[in-house]
Amino acid sequence: MRLQDKVCVITGAGSGMGRVACGVFAREGARVAALDVVPDAGARTVAEVRAGGGEATFFPCDVADEQSVRTAMAAAVDRYGKLDVLYNNAGIMPAEDHSVIDTAVAVWDRVMAVNVRGIFLCCKYAIPQMQRQGRGSIINVASFVALVGCSVPQDAYTASKGAVIALTKSLAIQFRPQGIRSNAICPGPIETPMMTEWLLKDEAARDVRLSRQPSGRFGRPEDVVNCALYLASDESDWTNGAVLVIDGGITSNYF
Repeated sequence: MRLQDKVCVITGAGSGMGRVACGVFAREGARVAALDVVPDAGARTVAEVRAGGGEATFFPCDVADEQSVRTAMAAAVDRYGKLDVLYNNAGIMPAEDHSVIDTAVAVWDRVMAVNVRGIFLCCKYAIPQMQRQGRGSIINVASFVALVGCSVPQDAYTASKGAVIALTKSLAIQFRPQGIRSNAICPGPIETPMMTEWLLKDEAARDVRLSRQPSGRFGRPEDVVNCALYLASDESDWTNGAVLVIDGGITSNYF
């Protein structure tokens, strides 16, 4: 198994890609620390993992809150004794996020708090444990929107994901000499509850976006999680500072 005996912290574990990641990582031998701000959702994920014969524990965590992150990371290390992989998957994309000219400051700040501060805090409290071990893998979820412009903007989300890429590059240079790799994944549109609520209920908006997709479909959580599985495994030992675009080809489509 590709993650045998690795301890993997996965944020946003209660739904979408995080929930799928917990199951896939556990099946590959990982012991999963499932973090989510919604206790019932996180508990359901853990129950599913255990029902499948995997090992997982739920830790409540609001990634935007420093004390919450500090407590969750410490509890995960106390439970499992180490921390091999930090999968920063938690993120938000509120419907109220539009152009800079009509997005409320409160919406902007909330997106930045979860999508950027959340990764900062999780890294802040996970990296010291990885330093003590002399190895680790950090996987940050960015987005294809950080690489291209859009005439129907979500400027807070887009800016936050650009920051994730920049931070990943900095981490990759700082900590690789200490055995810690840092990489970012840029998913294209993925059929998760977040996107379904925002986009797929609007058939016209769905069709416009799907027409740009050379693959003829939106992505599935497994498409991204399988990339994360590679980054979590020892197979990716020489992959560091990479920005892996998993988007079905949409960012390569001129028109």
